This record gives sequence, structure tokens and C-alpha cells, in this order.
Amino acid sequence: MPQQTKSQAQLKHFHGNGRLPNVIATDSSRPWNMNSSSGDDEAPKDPRTGGEDFTQQFTENDFEATPPAQRVQFILGEDVDDGSHVSHPLFSEMGMLVKEGDEIEWKETARWIKFEEDVEEGGNRWSKPHVATLSLHSLFELRGLLANGSVMLDMEANNLEVVADLVCDQMVSSGTLPAGVKDKVKDALLRRHRHQHEYAKKTRLPIIRSLADMRNQSSSKTDMGAIGVTTWFHAGASPSHISAGQQGSQPTTQQVQKDMVKSPSSQSMARQTSGTELAEQQHKGNTHFMRKIPPGAEASNILVGEVDFLERQLSCFIRLSQAAVMGDLTEVPVPTRFIFILLGPPGSQSNFHEIGRAMATLMSDEIFHEVAYRARKRDHLLAGVDEFLDAVTVLPPGEWDPTIRIEPPAAIPSQEVRKRPPELPKEEIDEEEEEQRLREESGLSRTGRLFGGLINDFKRKIPWYISDYKDALSMQCVASWIFLYFACLSPIITFGGLLSEATGKNMAAMESLVSGFVCGMGYGFFSGQPLTILGSTGPVLVFESIVYEFSMAQGWDYMTFRFWIGMWVAVICVVLVAIDASALVCYITRFTEENFATLIAVIFVYKAIENVVVIGKTFPVNQGIYDCICTPPLQSNASVLEFAKYKWDSCESYNGTLVGHDCGTPPTENVFLMSVVLCTGTFILSTILKEFKNALFFPSIVRQYISDFSVLIAIFAMTFFDYSLGVPTQKLEVPHELKPTLSTRGWLIPPFTEKNPWWSPIIAVFPAMLGTILIFMDQQITAVIVNRKENKLKKGCGYHLDLFVLSGLIAICSMMGLPWFVAATVLSINHVNSLKLESECSAPGEKPQFLGVREQRVTHIMIFLTIGGSVLLTPLLGNIPMPVLFGVFLYMGVASLKGLQFFDRILIMFMPAKYQPDYMFLRQVPIKRVHLFTIIQLACLIILWLIKSFPQTSILFPLMLVVMIGIRKSLDFVFTRRELKILDDIMPEMTKRAAADDLHQLDAEVGFCQKYLPFFGGRGKREPKGSLDAGLDGAANPNAGAQIKCNISNANEKEFEAQSSLLKK
Repeated sequence: MPQQTKSQAQLKHFHGNGRLPNVIATDSSRPWNMNSSSGDDEAPKDPRTGGEDFTQQFTENDFEATPPAQRVQFILGEDVDDGSHVSHPLFSEMGMLVKEGDEIEWKETARWIKFEEDVEEGGNRWSKPHVATLSLHSLFELRGLLANGSVMLDMEANNLEVVADLVCDQMVSSGTLPAGVKDKVKDALLRRHRHQHEYAKKTRLPIIRSLADMRNQSSSKTDMGAIGVTTWFHAGASPSHISAGQQGSQPTTQQVQKDMVKSPSSQSMARQTSGTELAEQQHKGNTHFMRKIPPGAEASNILVGEVDFLERQLSCFIRLSQAAVMGDLTEVPVPTRFIFILLGPPGSQSNFHEIGRAMATLMSDEIFHEVAYRARKRDHLLAGVDEFLDAVTVLPPGEWDPTIRIEPPAAIPSQEVRKRPPELPKEEIDEEEEEQRLREESGLSRTGRLFGGLINDFKRKIPWYISDYKDALSMQCVASWIFLYFACLSPIITFGGLLSEATGKNMAAMESLVSGFVCGMGYGFFSGQPLTILGSTGPVLVFESIVYEFSMAQGWDYMTFRFWIGMWVAVICVVLVAIDASALVCYITRFTEENFATLIAVIFVYKAIENVVVIGKTFPVNQGIYDCICTPPLQSNASVLEFAKYKWDSCESYNGTLVGHDCGTPPTENVFLMSVVLCTGTFILSTILKEFKNALFFPSIVRQYISDFSVLIAIFAMTFFDYSLGVPTQKLEVPHELKPTLSTRGWLIPPFTEKNPWWSPIIAVFPAMLGTILIFMDQQITAVIVNRKENKLKKGCGYHLDLFVLSGLIAICSMMGLPWFVAATVLSINHVNSLKLESECSAPGEKPQFLGVREQRVTHIMIFLTIGGSVLLTPLLGNIPMPVLFGVFLYMGVASLKGLQFFDRILIMFMPAKYQPDYMFLRQVPIKRVHLFTIIQLACLIILWLIKSFPQTSILFPLMLVVMIGIRKSLDFVFTRRELKILDDIMPEMTKRAAADDLHQLDAEVGFCQKYLPFFGGRGKREPKGSLDAGLDGAANPNAGAQIKCNISNANEKEFEAQSSLLKK
């Protein structure tokens, strides 16, 4: 062995021949110290460098008797003494020894980052990533190889030649490898590695070769039996060492060729190693695939093959002390940390392939690969294999097709439970204190001082204010801005038209545009949650119409009276902020917020369809005779029949004359059908393109841009389609001049007029109280929906600050005579959805994971800035058909329903049990109870719809939202506490899944109305598990079945409180 190789032969290794290594000298009668700073709990040192004693926490027999899961948890729970045992993400690659043309080389056959990818032999390409399916036999074979083969931990080597020398020396010294075939094994290990990406641009002759290799190539022309000498360059190698290596290896290398299964190439390629320019020039890694590799990743290489000079299998598991780039060993320029070698006699290639796949799958397992990094001896690796075997799921051979590749799941469950022992629930957990802590984090707890909540919101939001602008540097924000601009513009103009009719043109489309600009800019710059979009709402319109009718009946000036109502609303909102009234938002649960969100979404869908139907009534398909015909000029010799073929829009181009009563207007028989096509096309195109990010076409960045700009693409596509056909559909009407609709009023409203009595400002407080309830409920329910935990917002809430800013905006709008804008639920939900973030660097086959929302202020500011400038864009906006915007409304309404548990439960009611999705609430709550909860919630939704639909009752809509909270509270007497926690909370789905296994053990307390539950599919009594007095009561009282048993044992009470707290985390 060369001198340098010997100097690098400092490694920790052990071996065995069908038994545990006998080189570990321990005293099994004495427990070892737990935290040994000397790091003695390691693999034994190389005998050539001197052995060291090491310690362990307990005796060897105790460790072997411990279940594998506990052993793994013990291994992973140890402190890492140095950085060498810190785990990194792993890229695993498997190569097989094959013959390619005249060369014997290692060919890449599979790779893993998280899921398996195989080389399709027929198509010469990579397969789709799929879940690795292994046979139990291959796993048991692999365990046997790890138990009886060579295991070398913390090997000190920086190139593959040193690794091959150390492996061969160790196998010879252990007696597993005959000394006569040592050089043959080494030559097999040092064969060239060819990767899949090289076959497309395969080059037979390397660009740079050593002089020795060129000489061997020329000699091979006359002697095909001679094999080229493999020349190695590595860091610190001297020319004398290279020459010595060549001279010493020539005779044995020629002998190797005669014993190989397939004759090697006579043009052996020059070997390269890391740290040299030669390596960089000769081997170019797959840099395109490198972007899929996680940062800081290391490589695990699995080499399997068969040769005819071996009589039995040879295996070796190697962990390097420091990861090093091994030339062309790995497809990507990632340093290698683990190497698994398996060589054996011919006839077992398929078995070797399966064992190699099993090894690579183990290394890609999150738990085993951490064990591999931290293992100090062979038993630690075996414990990792045993724990993996305990966790695997077996598929019966007769019930599935092994050739089917299982698609990667959408979400991978956390493996943390395998790393740590299950924590025992704490005996003393105060549920009230836990709820109080969660409310304080959200800013929904009373501070006990004036404006305390507002001050806390300032402190919470000020550190993020600068980042609210920096985080907007993304094309996703541009797409969200343009989408929401059109989504907000049309409702504002439509609302302005309705407001014009309701207020005698005191406020119309122009006032709505100006109000959108003023409120949007102010809210965008100063609000606590700028993701909330302000807009006009139906209840506000009803309130305005009632105030206008009252003013007209009294003969008062409407705008002046409205001015004082707005001032009182602003004052009352400031008082609510001062006393932390927003803390009452904590009583708005999923029951209330989803009822409200579903109602608004259904209104959007209903109004979109209704507007299209109204077009059909205005422009019916079956019209009478269109009295208009094109006639020839007076001095023309053409007949009337010749000019009658020309249509209304082309008659004048042929110098014809239109004659008839209907010639003043174009024909409209196709307007309704065209409107249906435009609305439906916009909706379908927006929906399909929004999901295009999950399609199979184009690179990921292209798919992402198409998805982000989906609504904008649909608007432009359908507008161009309408323009190309020339059908006179209704177009968006935008005011042309920036001035009040009524010429008799200005932009400032006088607070006093002769028409209004002096006491009118005082009585304005009474309608202001109703308006405050309306604004408070609209604003805060929408804020709760935006701030729900599923959105994973990181910058905190701002309920008090939002209400404070809104009060100032209402005061400004009242002084300028502008409509009041409050939080718009559907627009806010779509704003959040358009800014959702997903993981970018994902392993092949891994689905992008939802990371949160891009929280910033710029989109909100830009949306309403462009709305304010819409007057300048009238020539362009006037070409957009209204049915296209109705399609956008339809898309927003349907998109808002997606993800609502209430809507999912409504759909479940129409599904057979075997087709119902695997929702968490279906696992833990009986289906009859789920349907009962859904029916109650649906009845509340219908009541809200009826109240909203009639003008006489629509003003009570905000009060009914308060009633919804009371109805939700009354459900405590119908459903158990456990059922309500599952069906009515705002926890993220993944959080509930983490605690799902604990939920079935809960025993909930029951209200006094539980005896009525048999009528609703429930049970007449509730006996907690383990209640000591349950049996006594039944024995002592024969009529115990007719009584309500609400007493819960102390033990179950504590267990319930502990498990309930898990759901809130």
C-alpha cells in the first residue's frame, strides 16, 4: 500500500463472522457512564492505530433486550460530541457492475432523495418518482449482511482509492476475503462510474487522459488481452508515488481481466478524485438535477455487482469521518458520506439489486439515516433496521400488483413520534389558562387598561412594517394585484349603481371609486392586517336606503344627517377599541364564521348567475323580426337582393343604406348566448389555469406564473374572444370625470343645514349604534377568517388596530359624503389564496408543501391605487364585457367555498359511506352526529339567507350574526365537548392529525339535556371509561339507565384536559 494510503488508514471499524464482533472488550456486569466526554461509546479504533476502551449507558445485554424503538430513541437522544455526527439530508444513488460495450463499469440504476427513481432500461430515461416497495426477504438479507459483514465507521479517506485499499485490507485481515483476490476486488471497485445523464451526450474518448492511459491504449491495438492501467491522482500525490503505483499494479491488473465475468475495456479511463482540476474537467455532474438536492446534502452510494472470482458474498458498510467528493462516484457534485458495497458470485444479480434498493430506501428513511450518522457500533445500525422493520406496512401479495408504482402521497406524516418516546400527559393542565394564553397571542384578551389592546397591536406590528414592503418583491404579488383589481372594481361600480337608486344619486359609482381609493390606501398603509380587502356590502346598502327614506320622510337633508351618523359610528368604534371590545371575537367559532363565509360565497355565485339571467331577459334569444335591411345606393344598378345579404355592421362599407325601424340598434339575438359563453368560459378557464401549477406540462416556474395570472389570462382571453366576434354585449361602464354625481353637492358635507333640526345630531346616535353592530360584525368575522391558523400567518393579528383605522376612515367618508367600506369576506379570502406560498425546492415526487401566506401591504395599496385611477383608464376598461366580470364573481364564490369544513360536510350528506373522503371528523365522530351538526348549521344559513333577502328584515342581519353565537353556545347541551372540539374549531388539519390517535381515548362531560339525544341519533347516557362508581350505580339502582350520568372520574377529567390542550397547540 502506498505510504500516503497508510497515513490515511485511521478509521474505526469492526467485523464479524456470523456473530457480534469480539473485538469489543466490555465489562457487562458494570453499567457505563451516561455522558462520557471522552466519546468512548464509539466503534473500536483501528488495531493499527491502537484501540481505546469506550463506555456505554448500560450493559450490552440490557441494550439487546430493549425494544428496537427504544434503542433508536436512546441513540438519537444522545448529545453529539462534535459536528461529524450531525445528520445532513441524504442523496442516495445505486450503481450496478455491468458491461457497456467493451467496458465493465458501474452503471447508475436508481436514485433517491425522498422517493425512488429507477432507470427505465427500455426507454433509457428516469421513471416517475414513486414510493419504494421492498420485499421482506431483501430486508432480512440486508440485516444479515449488516450483522455478519464488515462495518467501518468514521473512516478517514478523501478518495475512492483509499477507500478501496482500506476495505480490502480489512476484509483480508478478518478472513472474509482471500488474499489472492484482493487486487481483483480492488480493481472492480475502481471501475468507472457512468451516470444516466451522460448517456445522452456519451463520449467514448475522454478529453483529458493520462500519458500512461494513452500508452496503454496504443498497446491494446496489438494485444487485446492487456488491460489499461488505471492512474489515480489525489491530493498530495507525488509523481514518484504514481509511478510506483503503476509499476506495482500492472501484473495484477492483467490477471484481473482473465477472472472478470465480462472482459474489461482496453481503454480504461483515467481516474479522477476531488480537489483536482482534472476531476472537474473530466466529470461534470448533473447540475440541472442539483437544484432538487436540499442545501447541505451529502451522498450515500450503494454499489452492488457480481463477479466470478468470488465464491461467497462480500459486503461492507462504510461511513466516512468527513464527507468528500469522490470524483465520478456520484451523479451530482455532492460529497459522499456513506458507501455500501455488495459483491458476490454470478447468479444472484436480481437478489443483489433488491438488497441494494433496500439499503438505499433505508438511507432515505428519516429515522434510519439519523441512526446511521450517530451509530457508534454495529448494534446501533441493527437497532435502526429493526425499528424500520417494526414501522413498515406489509401488503399481501394476492391483494395488489407489485409492478404498480405507488404515487407519492400529498402529505407525509411527521416521523417525530419515532424519534422520541411518547410523552405522558401532564396531570395538571389548566384548560382556562391554556385558552387565555392562546387568546393573548392573538391579541384577543382584555388588558385591563384603556387602549391596551391597541397598544399591543402596535407593538406586534411595528417590527414587521418594513418587511411588509420588502416581502412584496415577487411576481406573485403582481398577479394578485391585477386579479383583485378587477375583482374589486366591478363590485364597486355595481354597488355604486345600486347606491345611486337607493340614495337619490347622492352617492353613485364615482363616489364609490373615490371611497375605494381613500379607504383602501388608508387601510393598506396603517391597518394591522392588510390582507383584509375592504369593499361594499349588502347590509351597508340596506342601512343607507333606510336612512335615506327616513330623511326624506322627515324632510331632512340626507347627507348632513348621514354625516352625524358616521361621526357617532366612528366615536363608538373608538370606544370599543378603548375597552378592548375586539376580545369578544374569541366567541366567533368555526360554526359562526363558516356560516357567514358560506353565505357570502353563495351570494357571489347567486348574483353572478342572476346577472347573466337578467341579460337573457333584456336581450331574449327568440326575438321578433328585425326590421332593418340593407338597400343599394339610389344611383346603383344593383338589385335589392344583392344588398340584402349584407349585415347591419357591413352595409355602410359597401355604400348601402339601412332601411327600417330597428336600424338604430344592432341585432341582439345573440347577446344572451354570448354572455353565457363569456361567463362560463371565464369561470372554467380561471379554474383550470389556477390548478395548472400541479399539471405535468412545462417547467415549474412556467406553471407557477400561469397559475398566478390565471384570472388575468381568462379576462384577456374572453375579452379578445368577444371583440373578435363583434357581438354587442354589455360593457363595463366607468365614470369619465372626477366630480360628484350630483352637481348640487361638493366633496365636503356641511355638518349643519337649515333643513335639519338642532337635535338631529343627538338622535343620530341610535341608528349609529345599529350601524356599529353591522360594521363590527362584518369587519371582525372577516378578520377571524383571514387570521385563522390554517393560513399560517407569522406577523400576528391586529383586531384592535384594524377597528381603530376603520373608525377613522368612516369619519373621513362621512365628511366627504362617500360610501362606507368594511372588510369584504370573499375578496379577502381570494386575496389570501392568491398569496399562498408553497415549498419550491422539493425532492422529485414530493408534493409542494403549504408554507404560509406572503404577508405584505403592497398588493392592498396597489389595488386601490389603480381603482382610484380607473377614471383615467376608461377607454381601456370600457372594452371589458360585464359577463366576463360575472364569471370572475362566479370563480371567486366557488373558490371561497373550497376548504370550508361546513361545505365539505354538506357534500358528505349526499355521498355513500364507502365513497366519503377520509376526513378527521369522520374518524372521531359518528356520522349521524356529523349530519345533525351539519343540519343545524344549514338551518342557520337558510335563516340568514331569508333575513337578507327581504328588505324589511335585512337590517337585522348583523343582529342575527350575534344570535348565531348564542345558537353555537346552546349546542353545548346537544353535543359532547369532545364532538364540538372536533367539529367546531379553527385548528389546522395537520395539527388535528397529530393528535388524532389520542382523541379516541377522551371521555367528555355531558350537559343536562343529554337525555334528549336518542331523538337525534345520540345516546341516552354517558358513562366515562374507568369510572369506579358506574358499576355500583347500576347495581344499586335498577333504573339507572333512565338517569343522566354526568359525573366523570377525576382521572378521566385530568386526561380530558390534558388531551384537549394538545388540540390547541
